[in-house]
Amino acid sequence: MREVKLSSKNQIVIPREAREALQTKPGDKLLCIPRGNLVIVIAKPKKYSKALRGLARAVYAEEYLDKERNSWE
Repeated sequence: MREVKLSSKNQIVIPREAREALQTKPGDKLLCIPRGNLVIVIAKPKKYSKALRGLARAVYAEEYLDKERNSWE
């Protein structure tokens, strides 16, 4: 966790550790997602379909498919 300061122009500098974690470089676009009193910053995916692929697999597939299969019996 790093503290950043909001400038008079409402700008912040994203710390190096965060930029490295996001694997961003100058000119890349980021998405800011407000969640109550939090803001989540993520790198904007080049292809949304590729970024979303498999996100629900771990939760949805195991629980839902098991429930569906059991209902067939």
